[in-house]
Amino acid sequence: MQIIIPSEPMRYGLRLIAYQPNGPRLGLLGQHLGFEAALPLNDIPALRLTYSTHAAGAQWLAQPCEIAIEWSAGGAWTEPQGGRFLRIKRGSDASDHAGPLSFDAPGWSWQLRKLVLYPGAGMVDGKRPFNAATPGAILRTVVDEGQARGTLPGLAVDFTPTHDSAGQPWDKLLTIGLDPGADLLTLMINLAEQGVLDWTMQGRVLRAFNEGTTLARDFATGPAPVDLRMGRDVTDAPDDATLEDVSTAILIVGENGLQVEVTNPAALAPWGRWETYQSQSGVSDEGTARVLAQYALDRASRERVQHTRQVTPYAARWLALRDYRPGDTVLAPGDQGVMQGLRVRQITLSCDADGAIGGNLVLNDRFLERDLRLARRSLGILDGGISSGGGGGTPAPDTDGRVPAAPGGLLVEPAAYLDEHGYAHGQATLGWGAVTADVNGGDLSVDGYEVYARRNEANVPWVLVAQTDSADRTATISPLVVGWEYSFKVRATNDGTKGVFSSQFVVLVPDDATPPPTPSTPLVAARLGVIHVTWDGLGSAGEAMPLDLDRVHVWMRDPLDPADTGTRVGYLTSAGTEVIPGQPYEADREIWLSAADRSGNESAPSAHVIVAVTPLVDTDLIGEVIDGAEHIITGSIPAEAKIVVGSITAALIQSGAIQAGHIQANAVEADKIAAGAIQAGHIAANAVTAGSISAGAVTANKLAATAIDGKTITGSNIRTAATGRRIDLQPPGTTFPEMRFYPGSGTNYTRLTTRDDWFAGEATFEITSGTNQGQTAASSTVVAAGFLSMQVLNSSLSTPNGGLMEIAEGYARYGYFKDAAREQYFWFDNSGRTRHVGKWWDYTQQGNTAGVFAGSVTFGSGQFASFSYGATMASNMGPVCVMRDGAAGNSGGSSFNPNAYWCVIASSDTGFTAKSSTTTSKAYYFWSHRH
Repeated sequence: MQIIIPSEPMRYGLRLIAYQPNGPRLGLLGQHLGFEAALPLNDIPALRLTYSTHAAGAQWLAQPCEIAIEWSAGGAWTEPQGGRFLRIKRGSDASDHAGPLSFDAPGWSWQLRKLVLYPGAGMVDGKRPFNAATPGAILRTVVDEGQARGTLPGLAVDFTPTHDSAGQPWDKLLTIGLDPGADLLTLMINLAEQGVLDWTMQGRVLRAFNEGTTLARDFATGPAPVDLRMGRDVTDAPDDATLEDVSTAILIVGENGLQVEVTNPAALAPWGRWETYQSQSGVSDEGTARVLAQYALDRASRERVQHTRQVTPYAARWLALRDYRPGDTVLAPGDQGVMQGLRVRQITLSCDADGAIGGNLVLNDRFLERDLRLARRSLGILDGGISSGGGGGTPAPDTDGRVPAAPGGLLVEPAAYLDEHGYAHGQATLGWGAVTADVNGGDLSVDGYEVYARRNEANVPWVLVAQTDSADRTATISPLVVGWEYSFKVRATNDGTKGVFSSQFVVLVPDDATPPPTPSTPLVAARLGVIHVTWDGLGSAGEAMPLDLDRVHVWMRDPLDPADTGTRVGYLTSAGTEVIPGQPYEADREIWLSAADRSGNESAPSAHVIVAVTPLVDTDLIGEVIDGAEHIITGSIPAEAKIVVGSITAALIQSGAIQAGHIQANAVEADKIAAGAIQAGHIAANAVTAGSISAGAVTANKLAATAIDGKTITGSNIRTAATGRRIDLQPPGTTFPEMRFYPGSGTNYTRLTTRDDWFAGEATFEITSGTNQGQTAASSTVVAAGFLSMQVLNSSLSTPNGGLMEIAEGYARYGYFKDAAREQYFWFDNSGRTRHVGKWWDYTQQGNTAGVFAGSVTFGSGQFASFSYGATMASNMGPVCVMRDGAAGNSGGSSFNPNAYWCVIASSDTGFTAKSSTTTSKAYYFWSHRH
């Protein structure tokens, strides 16, 4: 029961209203004995109600009805989203004469499970296919078909196949197959879990929105955030935290022997390394395995904290449902009570028999929300078929030789991941619809699919990048170059007969978009006009920085100047100290840090520290006796008090009284020492060591022209400069004789090395380049007595990644090598024979200078078959072709009798034509060389 004091306006109230099933309003349930309503995001709400059988309105609860919760903050009563419930479950105690009844009422959306998908036309592998369909199109199909059968007549929807409930075009497409019997509620929840949409109910209206839009309002930032304060809006703030799921390393085991281990140096590791293991069928490329591993480790890198916040409406500034709802992000006390942006995952409101209102919020911090997004991405990679804009096998035989139709619904979702060296690469997950017919519409069972890709630029050839069997209509491709636009297409195969290609799908491979952690607070000290900024190499939470950290910027500003937004004054690449010289005395300086990775992502700023440079002497002397920090002002000391030339002689200085530490740097210069005053006999043996000589103190003009003639220089490296373009001979830490050539900036050097560990008793010369701009490749040249090679490798020079030339005494090979699937080269050896390893392009236009034009193509009918080279070739072509008869019943056995003949009837520099004596389906296999 809600108690309202007439003299005091109602601040916040809750009430319950009864409705007929799918019908009009019955009336107020005003004499309840208490209720509690839970309103989650993207899930089924729930109401628990206690009501007396003797109270007004009990007759409505005696039979199935709908119950709505309404709220008011002094104005009109409003039913919130998800605030309609079904009275379908009740309980009572016959021994209690007061006659209280208890009701557990799920939200109206509960009955969406009672609408199921029926089988329909065009079933594929027992599923209803949806190719490149919007979420709205799939959901409306399920709803419209069900309501056409009379199911859920009271349900309404306000989205369309093309637009969501906010009127925005759907931003994702799906290629999926749904099992008959799948219910609407499960489908809604699954789509929400995969990050496709957000959904809710408004009364009996089902509403669906693009994920992260209408049901993801941000009230945690801006000039007037919704800030839930302790003692005002929040009365209690329990947290449940656990490290049980933390891991620092994961081993991904895929197909074809693939094993990839990924570690996370930024993960919490108070007891050292913790491992986990994940077996992943359908994954056979290293890039996809690394994407999945990084997603899993990111989710397992920190303590998981669940925040529950008790709220009260009586002293609160911000009221639940009026000022925020499930899905919104608000500013609230997070872990340890620190105010931070937290997403409202559930609002629970309660009202007791006297009308006292309370409730609680379940909140997710940004880490937990990110974990949910990573889980969705992993699910999308494994399931395929979701786009924002499997495994291989041996093809099963099919003897009819018909041409498969083009696959429909090709979708591609790109992602970025980091390799073991911290460089970003791209990965793509593809999904497409099943091919069940040939080009003429006849039923057909294909034996597999081929996926082709290329960089989306003119004249770039297509490359076969994946093959799957007929049951697997997803593929994962890696590594790709971030920032490049790629085009993909897929076709089915039928016993060697290539089908029609699907439409192309073009995507831009994104760069890594995750910024590094915020750096820890810098330690700042100031003295003598110099500020020292020290960083411990960790993040603000004490975590290690990630592998792709490029540098930590040091920022400085004048805190008293509003127009000064800060200037970068230096940077660090690891733990250390940056020195900021030339700062005025007693002037405040504000210092902070930010971290940047190799992809250009920059972290939030660290905590700010304010410091002022303090002088060495009393400030009363500055400007009177001392000018700044360097000179004594003329006239400030009387003549009799001054130290004059010759007033202090060597005899007046006690032996050992002046040590090196008493002499200011550069205080004694060469012109202050009389010629010949210091002889070799004045210098103790070993008194002058490398550490005693200031950097730059010995310059070239101080050495005699023949000072190092015939001498051996050891213990250091020689550089032509300290930074910029330079040559570095034998850098520290090298094992073999080495020379490095550096560019104008950075450390992407070229290296010349002489090694003695490749061929016994022989010095082998090796040249290795720096990496390319995309950090995907580097090259190596090796010169030995009987061996010479030039090869493109990966960025760490550890595995093949491109073109290869290898010359030895007994053989030579020229070609391309990246992995076994893409190995291709010509081999020549001292036997006088030549062989080719690899595959030839299949009926692909290669320009007018191509030496060989080969492939296969199927013709469904007709006697004539014309083949075009796609260009006017630079010289004559010699075509050779054979025909395979595709007529039904031709099994190829010994009893087969050919029923056709063929020949080439025309040939030119643009193509050739063949003619057969039959009009049935046939396939031609050809090879045409330029001569």
